[in-house]
Amino acid sequence: MTAQPIDVNVVSELVAEAAAAPSQHNAQPWRFRFLRDSAVLRLYADPERTLPHIDPDRRGLHLGCGAALLNLRVAAAAKGLTPAVRLLPDLDDAELLAEVGLRGSASPDEALARLYPAISRRHSSRFPFRDEQIPAAVVERLCDAAHAEGAQLVFPGAWHVREILELVQDAEGRQAMDPGILGETAQWTRTEPSDVVGAPDGIPAEAFGPRQHGTTAPVRDFALGRPMPGRGWAPFEKNPHIALLGTGHDGPGDWLLAGQALERVLLQATADGLVASMTSQPLEWPEFRWVARDPFSAMAHVQMVLRLGYGPEGPASPRRPVADVLDIA
Repeated sequence: MTAQPIDVNVVSELVAEAAAAPSQHNAQPWRFRFLRDSAVLRLYADPERTLPHIDPDRRGLHLGCGAALLNLRVAAAAKGLTPAVRLLPDLDDAELLAEVGLRGSASPDEALARLYPAISRRHSSRFPFRDEQIPAAVVERLCDAAHAEGAQLVFPGAWHVREILELVQDAEGRQAMDPGILGETAQWTRTEPSDVVGAPDGIPAEAFGPRQHGTTAPVRDFALGRPMPGRGWAPFEKNPHIALLGTGHDGPGDWLLAGQALERVLLQATADGLVASMTSQPLEWPEFRWVARDPFSAMAHVQMVLRLGYGPEGPASPRRPVADVLDIA
């Protein structure tokens, strides 16, 4: 059976879901181009939304774009489509990260389609979580989600969790001494609520969460010492559930795979009633990133540190309009 052409309104809906993905400092470093004649949707890196001090090799950019690609696949599956994805289709064009053919007529991926409702509910939560165990069955589903995308998810033991918390503190100390990183973070984080600032990107004040009493959870404080009237303090969970997401290799293609795995894990966590936050501070320094590995696992390269648990959902961060990120040719 010949597949029907894809309506541009459907493409716009798919891109809107893709753009709900998380990205470093909510910079939303992606843009899309739909080729009507071939029904191919291209995903590009947006060079104007890079973080050269925090993310000099653009690993974080690829993770964010990979997460957007996973959302696109989930939304397509929910619409009964089977997208054909090619990563890095043109090695001479470093900005072209993926091509997605939308004429697929095979049976859609039902496992992905089931994650669709979680796209709109998934928000990073930088609030205290409850000291409550995550059931083994839920942990298994999260690990399976990462594995389905060619990555690995590991929940390290207590001693390694403590080491990761120390790495986060050490990395934050280094960042506090780096003017370039401080300036870049201040550029993409707002100390006023989104309804006051009106920016379509960056991290708004309501998403910062409270300051910590102690440093028991790996939650980045985006305030950077800037005054924020009304922002309080709170104790965080004493035994945070930390997971490491990693890959066997460490190039642009692996980062895109890791980004898809990251978002699939986050959507599965949301579907299972968990909330999550992510931290990349210890991964932004090569020597810290190596130490973050779990020596008891086969994971070669850690791509993200996740904090998972039960607690309040985080607020939605702003998103750029579809018209700003989608070009139709």
